[in-house]
Amino acid sequence: MATITGTIDSVLRRPTTYAGLRSWLVTVDHKRIGIMYGVTAFVFFLIGGVQALVMRIQLASSDLAIVSPELYNQLFTMHALTMIFLAVMPLGAAFFNFIIPLQIGARDVAFPRLNALSYWIFLFGGILLNGGYITGFTGSPNWGWFAYAPGTSLVFNPSHGMDFYALGLLVLGLSSLAAAFNFIVTIINMRAPGMTMMRMPVFTWMTLLTTFLLILAFPVITVALIELLFDRLFLANFFNVSAGGDPVLWQHLFWIFGHPEVYILILPAMGIVSEVLPTFSRKPLFGYPVIIASGIIIAFMGWAVWSHHMFTVGLGPVANSAFAISTMLIAVPTGVKIFNWIATLWGGSIQLNTAMLFALGFIALFIIGGLSGVTHASAPADAQQQDTYYIVAHLHYVLLGGSLFGIFAGIYYWFPKMTGRLLNERLGKFNFWLMFIGMNVTFGPMHWVGLDGMPRRIYTYSSEMGWDFWNLVATIGSFALGAGILVFLYNFFTSLRRGEVASNDPWDGRTLEWSISSPPPEYNFAQIPTVTARDAFWHQKYVEAPDGQIRRVPAGGVNGHTEEGEVHHIHMPGLSYFPIVTAFGLVLVAAGLIVREANAVIGVGVVGFGLVAAFLGVYGWAFEPADPEE
Repeated sequence: MATITGTIDSVLRRPTTYAGLRSWLVTVDHKRIGIMYGVTAFVFFLIGGVQALVMRIQLASSDLAIVSPELYNQLFTMHALTMIFLAVMPLGAAFFNFIIPLQIGARDVAFPRLNALSYWIFLFGGILLNGGYITGFTGSPNWGWFAYAPGTSLVFNPSHGMDFYALGLLVLGLSSLAAAFNFIVTIINMRAPGMTMMRMPVFTWMTLLTTFLLILAFPVITVALIELLFDRLFLANFFNVSAGGDPVLWQHLFWIFGHPEVYILILPAMGIVSEVLPTFSRKPLFGYPVIIASGIIIAFMGWAVWSHHMFTVGLGPVANSAFAISTMLIAVPTGVKIFNWIATLWGGSIQLNTAMLFALGFIALFIIGGLSGVTHASAPADAQQQDTYYIVAHLHYVLLGGSLFGIFAGIYYWFPKMTGRLLNERLGKFNFWLMFIGMNVTFGPMHWVGLDGMPRRIYTYSSEMGWDFWNLVATIGSFALGAGILVFLYNFFTSLRRGEVASNDPWDGRTLEWSISSPPPEYNFAQIPTVTARDAFWHQKYVEAPDGQIRRVPAGGVNGHTEEGEVHHIHMPGLSYFPIVTAFGLVLVAAGLIVREANAVIGVGVVGFGLVAAFLGVYGWAFEPADPEE
């Protein structure tokens, strides 16, 4: 065994310290992994945005032929997959990685190498999902992100697009599960002394709920994707009606995953907003226990509403009534959160900077999306609204106006902690108003054309339908949204190079991440802090004077640091190349299954090479010392 380990070490030499690009390839530091998640997800977000703009150009007027019908099908499918699985989810994961250990007073996540593995699987899985564009000869997924059977069968979909879909999502699911288990263990076991569950920041709570949803939801879609692959690659008959299969089975499996997925996307944004609002209202979050209880109820009830996506399938009045009631009920804890946020603002000393504007925009747009959602919680109303642009409007008000506005609030809020510099506020506000106006101009009119009967996912439409004007308005709005993203990119890169230097605590923050330097050192905390109250850092900075007034502790008070002389006693995990090797091997195995259909010999070779790479990665990882000094 020692000989085998020595051989692996001689082929893949274990690093101890690297600089430049190589240091990013082998890092296990949660902060660097968070930055890599964020940058990669934003690149995918830009790709998804370009796909959306091409679709809006195609629909700007009737009877256009900017793209072919087949390419249009691929665009709307890949736009949804990209935004959900490659942009919004990993942007949330970027904050999980960077912020959670800092908020709970930990030096890293519980399993740093597993954390790195989750990122590399995400990156390679995202590339695999886009493999149809990259290879150019097999096509991309073209049947919608929901991939309803039997349209995904070889009879109706003989290209390899749906193979990329199934294998890409399976690989991305591995990434999500690895990250979810890691953060559950981190949050439960690595909180600072004194940080009870009811002293945890709300963002940490929402992260914990999201990770539980992930580990319960992804096994369901994994089963469905494996059945789909068996139908396509090995001619099984899970969804083949003529052989006794059931296409509706796919819908049940998909939406049992798909509706908790909605809360996987929105809960992190709710957590971010719950951190931003108290900071810039200069008062504690109103009803902290109620906010937490509402999040738990949302996560629990999210499993009882999936069939409201299937009101037109023919499940019958009993099933439709049950899911209509549960869908209406889940609006209650969501509404409770909104009233808590409004009560937090009430009477506060509000600072309208960019982070706060995005948080307020989140509340406004999410209310609109929630109200439109309740309208098609009713089965009879949904029968008219199903598969129209009214649904598109609702979805984007919830996920773009909700999730992405919350994420942008988090970017502006935590950018100084991540980089040590502040984003430009003038550009930030310009960014917000372009996105806010563009969002409403784009998706507001979709309510009207949807109620007028315009189906979603159509390639073109006749001028006789009377939809030209509102579609042109929506297209103009989409370019305003795009302009807002370009302003953000300019702000980001200029601020990164020459932005105003940020202090450790530029916002007078309430949680522990603001108690350390910006950006944080590798070890986060020279001494693990002791927590005595909710909003732990605020209580370190302020005391209640005998006259009842709140006064700030003089500079030099408790701030979470100890003398630098103690830092050398801190041992951090060493760098490791094994996560990237393992991830690359796993994705090669998936890619080889697709290549096998075009060339069996090459496909088997790719699968074999991937298995060898994955084995070397896992084996080397198993015998790699946890401490670099060992």
